[in-house]
Amino acid sequence: MKNFLTARWENLIMANYAVPPSVLLPFLPNGVELDFFEGKTYVSLVGFMFKDTRIFGLPIPGLGTFEEINLRFYVTRKDGHDIKRGVVFINETVPYKAVAWLANRLYKEHYTAIPTKHRWKTDDAKKQIEYLWLLNEKWSHMAVEALAGKKTMVAGSIESFIFEHYYGFTRFNETSSQEYKVAHPAWAVNTVLSHDINCDFQKMYGDEFSFLNNATPDSVLLAEGSAVSVKWKRTRF
Repeated sequence: MKNFLTARWENLIMANYAVPPSVLLPFLPNGVELDFFEGKTYVSLVGFMFKDTRIFGLPIPGLGTFEEINLRFYVTRKDGHDIKRGVVFINETVPYKAVAWLANRLYKEHYTAIPTKHRWKTDDAKKQIEYLWLLNEKWSHMAVEALAGKKTMVAGSIESFIFEHYYGFTRFNETSSQEYKVAHPAWAVNTVLSHDINCDFQKMYGDEFSFLNNATPDSVLLAEGSAVSVKWKRTRF
């Protein structure tokens, strides 16, 4: 299966909020169902670095490394005897208008382009990872301090639920959806010691998510990341 996009995703912060299923249902593409963890549905505010981004194996001069901030939730699709676990994006934010245009044009995703930046500080003991984005002339951020040592995700854990969804689903139109596959190995994770999140969910993602402005995430995770590929093939269903 031919790769459309390859890159490295590094230092992925996931701030996970339990939300009522009714909040997510209007964004649910046809043919998929909400995925639950211990009886709850989640949205995740995500920040990470795209590095060495290539389209069909070709580098993108000047646009290959950038931050992405997104809001996503978790779904499943029954395909014959298979259960495919994937994500739906409410919005994906990058700093380059050309990247946002290409993703929206080809994939019918929901990309926007605003200024972003990051701050990383690491040593043998700890990692300090922060992502920032400029909205309405004000910088928002999500940041963690974590142990530098890597650990393997435990099967059945919240880390496994959040990180191990290997499909993306988008609403193609009112009656059909699209599926694509994202390939990467299981990620090592770092133990998060503290976090700081300043996000205006209402201005960033809409009135439906305004209640998250004063919410505390159920968990905040940090994954090391890896090489990632997004397959060109899209299945409409």
